[in-house]
Amino acid sequence: MLSRTASDLYWMSRYLERAENLARMLEVSYSLSLMPQDGRGNGLEELALPLLITGTLDEYLERHGPLHAERMLHFFALDANNPASIYCCLQAARTNAHAVRGRITADMWENINATWLEVRGIAEQGLGRYGISRFCEWAKERNHLFRGATFGTIMRGDPYRFIRLGTFIERADNTLRLLDARYEMLGEDIDENDGRPARSYYQWTALLRALSSFEAFAEIYRGSPNTRKVAELLLLRAEVPRSLRSCMDELNLMLASLPGENGRPAQRLAAELEARLRYTSINEVLDEGLHGWLTDFILLVRQLGQAIQTSYLEVA
Repeated sequence: MLSRTASDLYWMSRYLERAENLARMLEVSYSLSLMPQDGRGNGLEELALPLLITGTLDEYLERHGPLHAERMLHFFALDANNPASIYCCLQAARTNAHAVRGRITADMWENINATWLEVRGIAEQGLGRYGISRFCEWAKERNHLFRGATFGTIMRGDPYRFIRLGTFIERADNTLRLLDARYEMLGEDIDENDGRPARSYYQWTALLRALSSFEAFAEIYRGSPNTRKVAELLLLRAEVPRSLRSCMDELNLMLASLPGENGRPAQRLAAELEARLRYTSINEVLDEGLHGWLTDFILLVRQLGQAIQTSYLEVA
């Protein structure tokens, strides 16, 4: 497969996954901002979470001034001038899909093209009239439909593998960043010593729901969510689809199945990261310090993305 084609497929799926992850991030931030604040503020700290996770706080402040709920939600949902918005991610995904129409199925193309046309209509209508919760659900649903069309219609060849690579490298990064941001907001001893068990429970539950892992948590663990349980679930449990371990298992599998010698650096790094997660316990993670461990692994996932880019996607 040509590097340019592989790159378009890879980035098409990354942008689609990013759009869904942004919707999940907005949903959890918005729901947390509506909680009673117990004299701790007006909910803007929670609404600022997507800005901190994506590194766009300075850009937002420069363009829009002080944090404001309505402006921040529009900035991440439908702002055509913000490359990190859901609108721009869907536009970029559609552009990449158009470039490789001959390598994806008609069902996949029709889904992604319809999604782009719909988001343009929503942008004309305005988020205030459409509703943020409804919009986030719509964004997630459209990506579910695309994944279903992909899984159900495309041949299991190299195009499929590069689509899966894009999906899981993006998902791994998002899971790490969401968990780190939630942990940093509350600190090491939030579960035991802050005196706000109801608030802690709601925030952990919101995070689990944002990653579609609440039901998995309820099935595996007893009692209320806390740092240890949630970190283990989202980092080390292979059976949870959005966990870091599950993403690395899939990345390792897809890279190992790609032909040729050029991909050995990416294949080796993916295998090392998968083995590290397979043989790491949650006690080791917490002993090292959760924030430090997450920060290190975010950098490792970025290195893996760069290795994939160098090995397969750069046009000679």
